[in-house]
Amino acid sequence: MPKRDYYETLGLARGASEQEIKSAFRRLAKDCHPDRNPGDKSAEHKFKELNEAYEALRDPQKRAAYDQFGHAAFDGHARGGHGFGPDFASSMSDIFDDLFGEFMGGRRGRSQRSGRERGADLRYNMEISLPEAFAGKTAQIRVPTSVTCETCSGSGAKAGTQPSSCPTCSGAGKVRASQGFFTIERTCPSCQGRGEIINDPCASCTGTGRVVKERTLSVNIPAGVEDGTRIRLAGEGEAGVRGGPAGDLYIFLSIKPHEFFQRDGADIFCRVPIAMTAAALGGHIDVPTVDGGQTRVKIPEGTETGKQFRLKGKGMPVLRSKVTGDMYIQVEVETPKNLTRRQRELLDEFERESHKETSPHSLGFFSKMKEFFEGKPN
Repeated sequence: MPKRDYYETLGLARGASEQEIKSAFRRLAKDCHPDRNPGDKSAEHKFKELNEAYEALRDPQKRAAYDQFGHAAFDGHARGGHGFGPDFASSMSDIFDDLFGEFMGGRRGRSQRSGRERGADLRYNMEISLPEAFAGKTAQIRVPTSVTCETCSGSGAKAGTQPSSCPTCSGAGKVRASQGFFTIERTCPSCQGRGEIINDPCASCTGTGRVVKERTLSVNIPAGVEDGTRIRLAGEGEAGVRGGPAGDLYIFLSIKPHEFFQRDGADIFCRVPIAMTAAALGGHIDVPTVDGGQTRVKIPEGTETGKQFRLKGKGMPVLRSKVTGDMYIQVEVETPKNLTRRQRELLDEFERESHKETSPHSLGFFSKMKEFFEGKPN
């Protein structure tokens, strides 16, 4: 039975780009993979055809030979094993990423052959006050972390020596094993994917290239930060393994509750108690502001509990912006307590002199209640 044209097998035109060849192979091979079609001989045969076509067209030299001589270019060379040659694992790595990534929570991470692994990210929790969040600050923090070993400069090898190539994987960091018509690639067990081993480790870091040390760092906290703000310090996390790049340090901010102020985004709210006489007669009160100063608020005659006064621009700054929130003063009229005899006499006199305009809401309410119970119309 004559072989199908490789371009036809992949559903491509002869002028297809390398990316189009790769994409077509991944899409088609994923659908007819034997693991998705157990016992289906037709799918298995198609899968082998796809792999053979891809092996021929993915390599520029093989593709040029095929374009000129057709299948005759590979007679006695790559036909044995239906295209499952020594490079099968590398050609199939993308298919395994797509096929098994769905079940493993995404694409697989690939081991680094250089042996230089990135260091871990670190988290530091910092609590600041509301005035500090208002003005911003520069804070000094002490962080215990892994840093590059100074003795071996992060190589992990004793001074005067160098890591050697892993004899198990020849420095590749991966080993291959044949199982049926598959070639399975896995991390080298001897070097854990680093591709090199240390025969004479550094005494200071025992071959890891890192030592634990406490560092002092300066953290700039901008004005207007909110509770839960995260600040990233790039490269200030743990040092990488054997000279690898360092991880990052993340500062998580929390803001302590304030004694007087409550914050809602960029706005500040403050409850202020005022005397009954100040509410009735009116006047002025001095209230604190979040910047540490004071501002004067005018209280009109007859102010009631719950009345709000807006102080424009007296709130919090918006992070990385010139916008500033407002401050809201909410007054609470305080009922007099522990009265002296003279104060009682004055209040009694005030009560006798009161009329319906003095306390319109309470007198009006009780008048309506009386009419209701006596059956009179409103």
